[in-house]
Amino acid sequence: VQLQASGGGLVQAGGSLRLSCAASGRTFSDYAVAWFRQAPGKEREFVAADAWNGGDTYYTVSVKGRFTISRDNAKNTVSLQMNSLKPEDTATYYCAASRRSLGGAHYYSTPTHMDYWGKGTQVTVSS
Repeated sequence: VQLQASGGGLVQAGGSLRLSCAASGRTFSDYAVAWFRQAPGKEREFVAADAWNGGDTYYTVSVKGRFTISRDNAKNTVSLQMNSLKPEDTATYYCAASRRSLGGAHYYSTPTHMDYWGKGTQVTVSS
């Protein structure tokens, strides 16, 4: 499956952005999908995940209550709605997919467990 992330940009603190990850080659409903981010000089970190079973979602603590991950299987896309953005959210955001079902929060939050990656989209939050 090929993944393509889009929707990044420059926004002021407190603003919102909506990232989208489109899949081609396979249907997204067969995969768990996650968003990760990487700031310059830092390791790639987990942001949010949506398990393929359509029920479970997971978030890192720093974005809980501000970010929402959702999927539209009909459009074969997964979105990340980001509200109340902070300068520390500035990073390149990547979407990734895992073939494993019932992986759980710890599994999906580990970058090496993801099977497919898209190219990143830059999010910059100014103070």
